[in-house]
Amino acid sequence: MDKRSTTELPTAGVRVNPDTGYFEMLYNPEFFQGLTDAQRAGVLVHEFYHCVFQHVTHRMPEGVKHLEWNICADLAINDIIGAAKLPDGCCVPGHGPFEDYPRGKTAEWYVNYRRDQRDKNDRGETGEGEPTGKEGTPGNPGEGSNFDDHGEWGGEGLDPATAEIAKKRMEEHVKDATKEGVKKGWGSVSGDLRKEIMERMTTKVDWRKVLRYFIKTSTRANKSSTVKRINRRYAYIHPGRKVKRTANIAVSIDQSGSVSDTMLAAFFNELNKLADLAEFTVIPFDTKVAEDKVYVWKKGEKKKWERVLCGGTCFEAPTDFVNKGKWDGHIILTDMYAPKPKASRVQRMWMTDKDSARNPYFTTHEKVIAVG
Repeated sequence: MDKRSTTELPTAGVRVNPDTGYFEMLYNPEFFQGLTDAQRAGVLVHEFYHCVFQHVTHRMPEGVKHLEWNICADLAINDIIGAAKLPDGCCVPGHGPFEDYPRGKTAEWYVNYRRDQRDKNDRGETGEGEPTGKEGTPGNPGEGSNFDDHGEWGGEGLDPATAEIAKKRMEEHVKDATKEGVKKGWGSVSGDLRKEIMERMTTKVDWRKVLRYFIKTSTRANKSSTVKRINRRYAYIHPGRKVKRTANIAVSIDQSGSVSDTMLAAFFNELNKLADLAEFTVIPFDTKVAEDKVYVWKKGEKKKWERVLCGGTCFEAPTDFVNKGKWDGHIILTDMYAPKPKASRVQRMWMTDKDSARNPYFTTHEKVIAVG
């Protein structure tokens, strides 16, 4: 990030340069001279988090006043950094005018919380007071104020295309930093914050599109001869070819004890949607496949969820079962809580819930899709 000293701001701030499309940090050197080393580092972290969490470019909810969003964004970030590492008088949950504010919330949560408090005050009910958000001066930001300047967040001259370019550039920088953190360590970044950053860097995909693509790429061609179709190469000499493309998909459903009824019901809900796309074979399993419970789910059918097993989990069982058959693709619905199985003879995809997708028991190069 480019950093530029200026006396136009009383403290510091970040913005997207409308001419270059790059993020830059502006800071008042007099303000910085009045800070301790720990506070200077805290200010830098504060500004970088505004960029990482997209407060500068995209996240401000509609209908929220600029100053209100500034306060709530600062509350979310400063709670992560800690009041001891920031200039005096910052917006920090549990301190000063925000003493009764709960910690560990997002900027959007604080927006709604403060709106609720205003509604209570309007009705004459008990509610916490509000900070004034008054503007500070160099070295003395003022109690309950924003110590940094947010005046140019999405400011004049910043068109949507430039903002989107800046956002994509920042995402690439954060991805690089995340990879470095995984390899070399995250320093003082907490475990919860690591997960949040990594989740934000994870490409969001439409699992239905992935499923359609999986079925399409699993499809094989069944060819047969017919005199009703003219052979393109040997017209009227040899019969033509009739091609009927079908996908024979195996869907193994983990019914082990670690899979809750709620998750199992969610899996069947997704299978009802899958039945709109193709016919498939349902294979219930835990440590073994319940072969007497295997059935074909016809295209267009709707079924209710059911539990037929409740043991441990072994992915070798459904893999062996499918490898011995004549399927074109294999989808396993599971919570991922078991050792990695052997290789599949056909292409295999895993479907699970969001928590299990973020924290799988094993790693794999095969597709892992979070549903719901």
